[in-house]
Amino acid sequence: MDIVDALDARHGTICFVGAGGKKTTMATLAARLEHAVVTATVRIPIFDGWVEEVVVTEAPRTAIDAASAWPLGVVPAQERPDRYRGYDPATVADLVDTEHPILVKADGARMREFKAPSDREPQLPSTASTVVPIASAHVVGEPLTDDIVHRVDEVTAITGLARGDEIRPQDVAAVLAHEQGGLKDVPANATAVPLLNMVDDAGLETSARAIAEAIHNRTDVPRVVLAEMRSDDPLVAVV
Repeated sequence: MDIVDALDARHGTICFVGAGGKKTTMATLAARLEHAVVTATVRIPIFDGWVEEVVVTEAPRTAIDAASAWPLGVVPAQERPDRYRGYDPATVADLVDTEHPILVKADGARMREFKAPSDREPQLPSTASTVVPIASAHVVGEPLTDDIVHRVDEVTAITGLARGDEIRPQDVAAVLAHEQGGLKDVPANATAVPLLNMVDDAGLETSARAIAEAIHNRTDVPRVVLAEMRSDDPLVAVV
């Protein structure tokens, strides 16, 4: 199994939520897929460097049908020099087809490594086939602070931790496996595949495996993927 199959990303609409490597994961998959489309339902930093072309358009279906360079990025507008705006989820839902895997950034994390969603997140299209809730393995053992966690209050509501408490494997699992956390608003027909990223040494793999076991104890997901998306061979393990 490679990273594409581990994340059920070869076909359909694959949505990425959470924190700790959404964009890196999307770039890794886009480079390994044929005719991949990269887009977002939320703001997304400029990503021209890891696709062949970005088309700024209010008609993404037309741009996809006319494309000859892959992977292709489609966005509705450049909001600032450093970021694009995303489409509304209904527009992305209409892009679903069998030829082009659609990779979708569906929430924001402000460069943090762990998060829980706000009441306005995630922005998932109804046609999502796979939802990948992400967290960085690096957060285990770190304090629950705004430095590494986006939306600390939402994380405390799910885990019972207080600000400044040490984040444990079971806390990461609690958020990723919670219906108000990583599984929030996942469409009924979609498959959730949690991803623990930044697993770049043996100690982090031990922590990630503990998180994966706790996720399986809490909810029914087919697998939990452990990866280091910056590596040439990103797949570490499938639990």
